[in-house]
Amino acid sequence: MAEADEVNAFDEFLKPGIHARDIDALFPLLQSAHVIQALIALFRGGREEVMIRLAVLREIAARADATEWTPQQLQAQLSFIDGTKLETVLKRLRDHDLLLWDASHRWYQLSHTARMILSSLSNMLSFSADDDELGFLFSQVAAGGAVGQLNSETLTNLLARLSELESYFSMAVQSGSEFRLKAAQSRLVAAQKWMEKGTEVLKSLSENGFADDASWRIAQKIGDSQSRMMRMSSVFQNELAKIARQRVMLSEGGLSSSELAAWLAVQPVDKLVELGADLAQVPEPLFVLPDVMLDIAEAFLERDIADKKVSTMPSPVEVEQAQEVPFTYPPQLQSLNNMLSRITANVALADLVVGSDFSAASYRYSLLTFLGETNVDADLAALAGQPVRMQYEDTDHLQPIDQNEVASITAGSLQPLESPQDGI
Repeated sequence: MAEADEVNAFDEFLKPGIHARDIDALFPLLQSAHVIQALIALFRGGREEVMIRLAVLREIAARADATEWTPQQLQAQLSFIDGTKLETVLKRLRDHDLLLWDASHRWYQLSHTARMILSSLSNMLSFSADDDELGFLFSQVAAGGAVGQLNSETLTNLLARLSELESYFSMAVQSGSEFRLKAAQSRLVAAQKWMEKGTEVLKSLSENGFADDASWRIAQKIGDSQSRMMRMSSVFQNELAKIARQRVMLSEGGLSSSELAAWLAVQPVDKLVELGADLAQVPEPLFVLPDVMLDIAEAFLERDIADKKVSTMPSPVEVEQAQEVPFTYPPQLQSLNNMLSRITANVALADLVVGSDFSAASYRYSLLTFLGETNVDADLAALAGQPVRMQYEDTDHLQPIDQNEVASITAGSLQPLESPQDGI
């Protein structure tokens, strides 16, 4: 198709008087129309057809020491494909300049467009796991920065993905669901390894300078988004701790309502139907909008309802009476209280905070901020009343750690209070 005909083909999609090349969203695509056409030729058709074409291209590209292939060599290398079908595939690749044919030497060779496509595809396949999407996006940023071809569009895609994850984590916290919180916590752990690597990439790029101001602003937003998500680890720990304190015990054996819900969630439908077969009646919920209730309240009270439907609960069943479970502090909070109560001399902040992994360290660090507070929950009162205060040496200086998933921490110490005035 001629270039002019290709542009005119957009007329049926665009409003009158608007030309395709005048649209910012279309112009760069039209400039690279040959690459897009090659992609269309490669991926058009059924799944099996596309995979066969890709397999042929990958086999041809796999031989790096000798890039030329004779027809006989290709037939031998791709003998698992029917001969007629192979000729059809090779013809399609030739027609769209993915495979070049040298008539004078009688051999095939991949075009530069085909190698670019295969390289991009190989990179995508290496990050095909569910939690590796951030790794792929960061790799694109790193590659673009290394060769001086990084643009704001690549950074925008990364920022959009981080925003989606941040929204997912926030919704998990707002839901108050133990299952959603644990799923979000697991996803955050998988994303943290890529965000740590991404921080190094962006730091290297910022030292060398970005191509334009738009890229710099987007990079700043990416850094802010990553910082907020890194802090979500302690938020998840606090929310799960609250849920653990409110957990309902169903028997003396220690079975909780959360464990029962988790068990029911993995049961097949037939099993759930069988379990519910003995329920004679199910309570019917009644939902009333306040404004609607006010409109019909007077008429409802004045009229006589002859046949009023009454929902009843099923008869009680014999269950073992659960004993009251004494309240206990979460293990990490209890451990921190014990360590603080034994402080008689100045202790480095890192010695008390760092240990186990990053999540545990961030949880302990967040709890230390309650020292000396008066308006706290009852379960934090013991911690807040510890005769210890936290003192920072220099907020601009980070003490290197490089252990237990902690790279560095603000330099500071925990000091015992000698008298009540010391806490003022």
